[in-house]
Amino acid sequence: MESGKNKLEFNIIKKDPRDEHKGFGMGSLSLDNVSPVIIDIEAGEAVVDIGAMHGKSAVEKRVKFLPNKEEVPAGAKSYWLVWVTIARKEDGLYYAGATACEMTVNKEARRGYKSLPEHVNRLDKSLKRQIIVDHMDEKSKRVLADFLKNHDENMWNRSSEQLKKDLGVSQ
Repeated sequence: MESGKNKLEFNIIKKDPRDEHKGFGMGSLSLDNVSPVIIDIEAGEAVVDIGAMHGKSAVEKRVKFLPNKEEVPAGAKSYWLVWVTIARKEDGLYYAGATACEMTVNKEARRGYKSLPEHVNRLDKSLKRQIIVDHMDEKSKRVLADFLKNHDENMWNRSSEQLKKDLGVSQ
């Protein structure tokens, strides 16, 4: 999907911005350790698209999103937006949170469906190290599992058994 472009990487945890001071912003969340992974269900491909942090991924650009899935014109493609949070354990980085949101897009009609409240709430749940991927279709679960493993097998190995189980991967 990305020919000739730099490969986008997962955001890696940076120094805690709250370490420097204890005043304004204390208790705020940092999005430095979250990456949006877009899964094209039909193509069976997954990519990190940082533009999704602001609703401006390649899939979302120039599309008006409707609040009702039935209003989207026929021929829409289905996608999953998976918020993947990375955290650090004593032995290294791991996939701490993963939450999936549904999205459909008809590029020709420039219309699509996504629930903005769901996307925001799932981002929050991922930041809180929750795993919500069991509602995904089996093909997409395999695509996500393979993508995470291939990105960094050590991070995958340190990840929770719940993530592996919910993605249908047995150890």
